[in-house]
Amino acid sequence: MKLALPGQLFFTFITLLCSCTALYAQTEPNRVINIINGERMRQVQVSDSSTLITLAGNAIVKQGTTTIYADSIAVNQGTGIAECFGNVHINDADSVHSYAQYLKYIGQERIAYLKKNVKLTDGKGTLVTDDLVYNIASGVGSYTNGGKVVNGSTVLTSTDATYYTDTKDVFFKKYVHLTDPQYDIKADSLRYNTLRKEAYFIAPTRIVNKDGAVINTQNGIYNLETGQAEFFDRTSMADSTYSVTGGRLAYDEKSGILQVQDRGKIVDSINRVIMLGDELYLNKKENSFLGTRKPVMIIYRDNDSTYITADTLFSGVRKYDSAAHYTIIERDTLTNSVFVNASQKQDTIRYFLAFHHVKIYNDSLQAVSDSLYYSTEDSVFRMFQNPVCWNGNNQVSGDTMYLFTKQQKPQQLYVFFNSMVIARENDQMYNQISGRTLNAYFLEGAIDYVRVKGSPAESIYYPVDDDSAYIGMNRCSGDVMDIYFENKQLNKIKFINAVDGTLYPLKQIPPDTRQLKGFLWQDSRRPKNKLDIFE
Repeated sequence: MKLALPGQLFFTFITLLCSCTALYAQTEPNRVINIINGERMRQVQVSDSSTLITLAGNAIVKQGTTTIYADSIAVNQGTGIAECFGNVHINDADSVHSYAQYLKYIGQERIAYLKKNVKLTDGKGTLVTDDLVYNIASGVGSYTNGGKVVNGSTVLTSTDATYYTDTKDVFFKKYVHLTDPQYDIKADSLRYNTLRKEAYFIAPTRIVNKDGAVINTQNGIYNLETGQAEFFDRTSMADSTYSVTGGRLAYDEKSGILQVQDRGKIVDSINRVIMLGDELYLNKKENSFLGTRKPVMIIYRDNDSTYITADTLFSGVRKYDSAAHYTIIERDTLTNSVFVNASQKQDTIRYFLAFHHVKIYNDSLQAVSDSLYYSTEDSVFRMFQNPVCWNGNNQVSGDTMYLFTKQQKPQQLYVFFNSMVIARENDQMYNQISGRTLNAYFLEGAIDYVRVKGSPAESIYYPVDDDSAYIGMNRCSGDVMDIYFENKQLNKIKFINAVDGTLYPLKQIPPDTRQLKGFLWQDSRRPKNKLDIFE
């Protein structure tokens, strides 16, 4: 073989450049593929209008701001197509870099087809696959045969994906799986922004965080860096202590606060409490929750449920006070007895607060008041400001009430000041008892015995004969009054100390004696069933 002299080689290279320049003169400058370097170069005339230039060894070509490196490159002058082999590197304006072992580049459309060990990176995220189509003009890369995107410690894999380098958005489809030290996410489709590290959920998605909490959603956004998230379309979240469902959920991991809107539901599985409402808040760090906008709280025990509603409902926890093993509620000086609530030794004690327009419904007892306090320490409902409760045909009212319960059943009712019991016989007759304080005891959910103390204690009672016919109206007073019930009906009254009374025949009852002071039958306020709670 005859070697070319240096002068001949220089002449051949000049001729090649001139032919290339003449060929590209009819093309826009930014569409021209310029030959930059090649240790070995050869020109082949493919047709009258097409010339093939091959470069081998440290081959470099450039089009506009895009530079392509490879072990070898073949450029078709007629079609404007370049094929690159071995250690391919595309540098797109020093902002996006692509790597592969093979590249077919369409110069007129600026589209790159990359194969085998493909990697595309924009400095924020790295896309890895074996088959990638990258549109350099639009900055869009996509794969359809499996791949992944790595963004720091976050890895997303899928069958299909489209990467927008300008916006840093990636659309994943089919068997999408996101893994991160904090999360594991699976979905059919997902959009992820590598700049903000935000995941956008556009299809049924399951999220599991490092603590085991599970989120099921189909519409939402989750910032994996800040831990802030917002979900829509009946999203649910659950862990070992709570489960939450709502039309809209907003969550901040740093503060531990979860906001629930649109038919929200919080289930406290530890304390067996459900909170419903259109505006709910759960503080996971403080282990508390708040309900507004028609909230309803359901306390369920042993197949029995108590429903509570108010303008505002709140539940929190306080730590157990080892020095306070019991609480004295009231000392009865007459019998020298003490009503005691023994505290169960727990690390924390859950309590509940209700403010304004409180309603309580249970199959055994219903009540209303302005405000309420309840604690799992003693299972006592403390009702304030004109509370009223009903048991069967009996209505009890006063300034303040303590309702002691056991397994959701009433055990004892203690009424402070202006206490009154009204038992309806018919539209014209009401048995009535009033006094300063009242203690009622229940048997199997029904009032069994009541003690009233007052200054004085008073009663209006309609006794009956052996044929159950009314005898008249008995109005009495005394220092202490004991009332006994049978089959949920008032059976007899016993007075102690300073007893004074009058029995009026039915037809001779003075109109102004039919009611005790403060008499008010409030049946219209009574929750008739649990549906009344939800109105």
